[in-house]
Amino acid sequence: MNVALWIAAIVLALAFLAAGAMKLFRSKEQLVAAGQGWAEDFPQGVIRLIGLAELLGAIGLIVPAITGTAPALVGWAAVGLAVIMLGAIITHVRRKETPMIVPTIVLLALAVFVAWGRLGSYPLG
Repeated sequence: MNVALWIAAIVLALAFLAAGAMKLFRSKEQLVAAGQGWAEDFPQGVIRLIGLAELLGAIGLIVPAITGTAPALVGWAAVGLAVIMLGAIITHVRRKETPMIVPTIVLLALAVFVAWGRLGSYPLG
């Protein structure tokens, strides 16, 4: 189970590093042009805040586990990313962006799996 939790955490971290960096370093208009229509509904500052939260979540999935410093943060980072994904699902449903819902649900499921494992029966350290 530990290996599966590590794989899920790494996949999540890679996905959220990319997504967070995109939101932090691209303009709202660039995001919309890249197919991120939801960005039309949010101010640039909120989009950057979401990107920052995603980057911090990605770092929180890996760094505490590797360093052994506060390893419980891995589970809490996963909880935070799950909350972000719940917001994303609500946004996509509200905008009727059905194709975007499936990958968001997959990321939510992975985040819940990591949170369940690392805060439950399979903690690090």
